[in-house]
Amino acid sequence: MNRTIKRAGTVTLLLVIALLARVTWVQMVHGEALADSDKNRRNAMERYSQPFGDIVVAGDPVTGSKPTDEGGDLKYQRTYTDGPLYAPVTGFGSQVRGWTQLEGIYRDVLDGSDDRLKSPLDLVTGKQGKPGNVLTTIDPDVQRAGYRALGHKKGAAVAIDPSNGKILGTVSTPSFDPSKITGGGEDDAAAWKKLSAEDDGDKDDTKPTLNRALRQPVPPGSTFKLVVAAAALEDGLYSSVDERTHSPDPYTLKGTSTPLENENKSAPCKNASLRTALRYSCNNVFGKLATDLGKDRVREQAEKFGFNDSKQDVPVRAAESHFPTSMDEAQTGLSGIGQFEVTATPLQMAMVSQAIAAGGELTDPHMVSQVQDSGGGTLQSFDDPDAHRVMSEDTARQLRSAMQTVVDEGTGSNAKIPGMTVGGKTGTAQHGVDNSGTPYAWFTSYGENADGKQVAVAVVVEDSDAARAEVSGNGLAAPIAKKMMAAALR
Repeated sequence: MNRTIKRAGTVTLLLVIALLARVTWVQMVHGEALADSDKNRRNAMERYSQPFGDIVVAGDPVTGSKPTDEGGDLKYQRTYTDGPLYAPVTGFGSQVRGWTQLEGIYRDVLDGSDDRLKSPLDLVTGKQGKPGNVLTTIDPDVQRAGYRALGHKKGAAVAIDPSNGKILGTVSTPSFDPSKITGGGEDDAAAWKKLSAEDDGDKDDTKPTLNRALRQPVPPGSTFKLVVAAAALEDGLYSSVDERTHSPDPYTLKGTSTPLENENKSAPCKNASLRTALRYSCNNVFGKLATDLGKDRVREQAEKFGFNDSKQDVPVRAAESHFPTSMDEAQTGLSGIGQFEVTATPLQMAMVSQAIAAGGELTDPHMVSQVQDSGGGTLQSFDDPDAHRVMSEDTARQLRSAMQTVVDEGTGSNAKIPGMTVGGKTGTAQHGVDNSGTPYAWFTSYGENADGKQVAVAVVVEDSDAARAEVSGNGLAAPIAKKMMAAALR
């Protein structure tokens, strides 16, 4: 009997030792990971135990907090002021579906878990600090002007201050109201189900939660001709925007029998200067320019503007705008008019006009100016962003002049603003198999008022009520850019 008891005791002791060893191992090796896991309910309870900090636009919060309607262990949920207007800026914070965009990037600041918000005692005890706030660069008038002008169209727009890189507006339509999906109730679930169905390609493929301004690269069409023009001037292929080029009309893509024709058959595109070619959007000129420069030289210039950058943070990670690295000469010619595999976001095309407006310097675009603690103290500032030279001041000056001609006398006339200097470039980009999709209507531009204040704006309209034959950058996108520029330069 004693032997049996001893054996049982020994086994029990070994099991206890093994259990203690396992608990110690979990605590020492995996403790931090388990504590930080999103599946740890206690983290969620702490995160939602107090009102959140706010995302601020021009001194006013566009977010808020309210007690959770359903009760339970999550006490607060996110609210939004003018949710559809600012959704491309804020993203959403949801008890069930997580946090996106600025809400996600600065989640620790907004819920008080960032160590910079905690007192020494809080750090020891693990207590949540008082939430901080995120101050944006968004101008509410510019944001609202773009949102109203886009209306029911599917598209996006970005406005940037060329002098400092501040993003003044980032608009994406159709949009959605983040307030409807922040809780865990049945109404929130139904709203999310509807959004998910639309995002998955239901009928009209609206994708309201997609930030088209930052995350939707599409063919830029003729707006890309500005990049090719910059490359031609920087390379010395032509010394001036008024020097005649050697450009047959139509231009036959090298190595093929395919002519690259112009939309306007009567336009003076044969051997046209860069100014005239931009004014009339001559495909023959820019197809030949790209071929003469070669794919590597055009790519080099495109990358200076920001193409092929997979880590473009504003601080939301923007999708990469793409210029292909492997092409034959015919494909290089097509790339010169913003077709083949060239894609760009509205942010990217706004950056092209931004650099031209700023004398060839491109300041990193950003839409957060400061991150603050609960008392207004600065945790992080973005007042001195990085900048780099994209082109010479002379090249930028010449392109500004040519873009003004596009608006004053060419295809961008709908962007004119009385009393202000406006330059731009239109684009109508094909997409779909055999160009079966509705063309994208583009406009990229800059404006300057009498005081020298500037703004750069890019707009793309992916779909609208206009008939296919009426889709154009001047007809659809330029009026939207005009309203945003006017709001910025008021």
